[in-house]
Amino acid sequence: MIIVVARAEFDPDQIDALQPALDAMMRATWEESGCLSYSMAVESRAEGICTIVERWESEAALKAHFATPHMAAFNAAIMGHVRSVDAKLYDVTAERALVI
Repeated sequence: MIIVVARAEFDPDQIDALQPALDAMMRATWEESGCLSYSMAVESRAEGICTIVERWESEAALKAHFATPHMAAFNAAIMGHVRSVDAKLYDVTAERALVI
């Protein structure tokens, strides 16, 4: 399994206008083969901070995601509004339930 965690900073004045693109990206990605989960959350509208957490069956599925039409549309929608992106990819060899 592959996990991606990304933190993106957008122009705060544009975050409300970008929300439909964020929502469309999530909905389309959920339908992709190999996508186990995909979530975007705006943490701070005032600062334009968004966190993305993705789980994929494989790195090949993630690479296929990057080539989708909805990824291209999303990139076009956010172009010029991104201040920074810090994305990390994690290879997961095991998963177990968290017992609290």
